[in-house]
Amino acid sequence: MAGTGDPTWRESAREEDEDMEGTESEEEDDGDEIMEENEEEDKDEGPKRVYLPGVEPLDEGEELVMDHDAYILYHQAQTGAPCLSFDVILDDLGDNRSDFPMTMFLCAGTQADTAQGNRLLVMKMHNLHRTSKEKKDNSDSESSESEDEEEEEDKKPQLELAMVPHYGGINRIRVSTLLDTPVAAVWSEKGQVEIYDLQKQLAAVSDSQTLATFLKEEQAKIKPMFSFSGHMTEGFAMDWSLKTAGMLITGDCNKNIHLWNPKEGGTWNIDQRPFTGHTKSVEDLQWSPNEATVFASCSVDKSIRIWDIRAAPNKACMLIANEAHESDVNVISWNSTEPFILSGGDDAVLKIWDLRQFQKGVSVAKFKQHTAPITSVEWHPTDSGVFAAAGADDQITQWDLAVERDQDQEGESEDPALSSIPPQLLFVHQGEKDIKELHWHPQCPGLVVSTALSGFNVFRTISV
Repeated sequence: MAGTGDPTWRESAREEDEDMEGTESEEEDDGDEIMEENEEEDKDEGPKRVYLPGVEPLDEGEELVMDHDAYILYHQAQTGAPCLSFDVILDDLGDNRSDFPMTMFLCAGTQADTAQGNRLLVMKMHNLHRTSKEKKDNSDSESSESEDEEEEEDKKPQLELAMVPHYGGINRIRVSTLLDTPVAAVWSEKGQVEIYDLQKQLAAVSDSQTLATFLKEEQAKIKPMFSFSGHMTEGFAMDWSLKTAGMLITGDCNKNIHLWNPKEGGTWNIDQRPFTGHTKSVEDLQWSPNEATVFASCSVDKSIRIWDIRAAPNKACMLIANEAHESDVNVISWNSTEPFILSGGDDAVLKIWDLRQFQKGVSVAKFKQHTAPITSVEWHPTDSGVFAAAGADDQITQWDLAVERDQDQEGESEDPALSSIPPQLLFVHQGEKDIKELHWHPQCPGLVVSTALSGFNVFRTISV
């Protein structure tokens, strides 16, 4: 692996009291005795080895410590109640930007303990500086300490929040743009899909005075611009079309998928005839990035299906990969430039599907690095061979399909456990609890944002 993430290294919290006993007597022999003790400790420790997440548990007294050198940028954020889902809001700050400090806009939805306690959030994360190791300064100069404190204060990351009350937990949220208006589609645990206009919230997080006015006068007044209750139950699957502005597909836990066609005036025509084919809950949906009428779905019934909306809903399924995983297929991601679909399941397996061979029902690549169900997958927005995955094992992994094992060095590793790691695995990021969703930022190369029970992480690794 090019790098392993947060945390990486194992450290033992040893008892040092025993080593200090008797050091005040027989001073002439102190040096030899201490050297002998250190030699014994070195022997007891044994050879150093790489810690492999999920392969072996930590011993008592051991903890994982973050390696700052493995990150170009790393920040954490808290929003009160945890967010099950979020999406990146595209901004006008420029594409392919890598200058520091960074700024980004996100939209998220909470999963609070009570239905009344939930919020739809628009966030502005800014002043995100490059990550660097803590500087060790042996100088006792008060002026130097004061300068360091001022510098640290200037580099503190900032978070602005514009919150809108939402009745019921938010299962999934996806953002799009309609005629230059940013909108969010919200799947509620109450069985509704709602569309929100995000203009006022974005204006609020962009200006402190506007935010104060928004919180005082407008926060409680924001309502959905459109709502649909036709699913009759809750769901998680949802995706905006990349080819037809305003076109949306939504899937529910009753195995039904509905197509939304935009109309003038900020409303939608929703076909009451669901796309039928799946026999259990629809878990994820993805529009084709290249064909305006094609989308993919995955389900608890273990299948992945490809649909064409030009056909009648009961005949629209074109391709099926039955038994795509050994259990529920949780998430899929459609590659933006290659005919590949990435999938992750409850079996903790990641699979790559070539649509040119899809009907055979056999994946072209398979990875079993995670040790618990896969909760999120996404291809890199510009590098067609790179993707990221998150799992219920509290890991985010980054992969590069272009990497191959060096045949000349094969078998030379001192640690046999390393030979079992796929060469395509670039990075393992840890430190979060119960990771639910991740996204690459489409305008900031290599930047990943994730949400978990423990909050948000924003990071860029040295590997991507």
